[in-house]
Amino acid sequence: MKNLFYLLCLLLVSCLYEKNDSPNIILFMVDDLGWQDTSVPFWSQETEFNRLYNTPSMEKLANMGVKFTNAYATPVCSPTRISLMTGMNSVNHRVTNWTLYPNVKKPAEINHEEFEFPDWNYNGLSTIAGINNTVYATSLPQILKDNGYYTIHAGKAHLGAISFPSSDPSNIGFDINIAGHAAGAPQSYLGIENFGNGDKKNKIWAVPGLEKYHGQDIFLTQAITQEILYSLNKSRELSIPYFLYFSLYNVHTPLKEDKRFSEKYKDLGLHPAEVKYASMIESMDYALGSILNNISENNELDNTVIIFMSDNGGLSAVARGGEKHTHNWPLKSGKGSIYEGGIRVPMIVYDPNSIFDGKEIDKPLIIEDFFPSILDFAKIEKYNTVQKIDGKTFKPILYNQDVDSKPLIWHYPNWWGPSGPGIGSYSAIRDGKWKLIYSHNKLELELYNLEEDIYEKNNLVSENIKVTRQLSQKLTDYLIKNNAQMPLLKKTGLQIDWPNSLLKN
Repeated sequence: MKNLFYLLCLLLVSCLYEKNDSPNIILFMVDDLGWQDTSVPFWSQETEFNRLYNTPSMEKLANMGVKFTNAYATPVCSPTRISLMTGMNSVNHRVTNWTLYPNVKKPAEINHEEFEFPDWNYNGLSTIAGINNTVYATSLPQILKDNGYYTIHAGKAHLGAISFPSSDPSNIGFDINIAGHAAGAPQSYLGIENFGNGDKKNKIWAVPGLEKYHGQDIFLTQAITQEILYSLNKSRELSIPYFLYFSLYNVHTPLKEDKRFSEKYKDLGLHPAEVKYASMIESMDYALGSILNNISENNELDNTVIIFMSDNGGLSAVARGGEKHTHNWPLKSGKGSIYEGGIRVPMIVYDPNSIFDGKEIDKPLIIEDFFPSILDFAKIEKYNTVQKIDGKTFKPILYNQDVDSKPLIWHYPNWWGPSGPGIGSYSAIRDGKWKLIYSHNKLELELYNLEEDIYEKNNLVSENIKVTRQLSQKLTDYLIKNNAQMPLLKKTGLQIDWPNSLLKN
């Protein structure tokens, strides 16, 4: 009887959506992958990092599609993921730091000597109104699901604090949740360690839902990929389009060797941490290749949009081998920083409706643009959200259509923990070739011409006061208009100054 009921449900859903000609959509989101952590160059020249890492599947995807060389995320993970799911800039969704523990700011914020940091939305995303310290929003997967998509979440979620509904992706519109929960990193990448399950001291980091792989000699990314392939087959039974959000735990710490790919890096004499890191990059790429091969074998390449992205710049402040803050060269600094190494990321888009053959696009865009873009690819024109959408679709850019340029805004009134160049509390704006940074803790402005100085070596504030004034005013206007949260000085209890107030008349 149950099998008969299931069959009837499949037939009903199939009939309801048999006329749905929307494409499948795959979003491949890598954790902490730097701009140069790939054999695909995203700069005007090949770097030593491009020659070191081996990512043939990324090369294949880039040759099929379009490389975006000025794509941006936020400096840390949860703000990027909330912007993706809501279409909102971090100023407005206020999930400005990484989430995990409920109802509390980060220890580095609570214990800061100089600043009182705002009561940000540390409980994450909510599709229910009135939940304390959450952003109430209509989620991207829910809209896709409501419009006939089979929605699959696989891997890292990191969308809400422990015990809050969004810690489980199935509560925000995903039909399937594979291994996603509140934590933003795994306790272990190894099946022989049960992916951290059984470690009572660190159980909040243990990866859920993969029990059938416990005890096996299998890497986490490989196990999740296998589960994805099962779910794609289920979608094909329904004969409706699917949205696959493959959100990898790779290459986030704890750095762990994937033995399938590590020997070549050991032979190069790399630092042990760098051997692990390089093997995790190749493990990520192999997963991408497995998905590409699967959709090709099922004759879906001509009806599947594929988007590749990273959630922030590459890790460099901690855990890596070699000199800190140098792992994203030519970009400055890394994850957690407002410099380019912390926010500029690799991005590739494949749209089967056109032949791009490795085209490159240098127009800047930012993570909240993914929300309207994915709905644009899905051919969903009419949808309602409880939140105002800040992002703009980038689909027209693929086809050389004129679109209005907009400034990109970053806002981090928080404290990450590690130290390094550009790591702290800050706001920033990029408008065309110009980028202005306002350091909250230093109360200083920095101005860079990114077309001439991708390294961010030459601070042009004193040399170009006109542009500094213009950008500081634009940034101030945006922050005030959107009621941006700002740190307070503990000595006075007063909010720090707006960026435009730092310039003398």
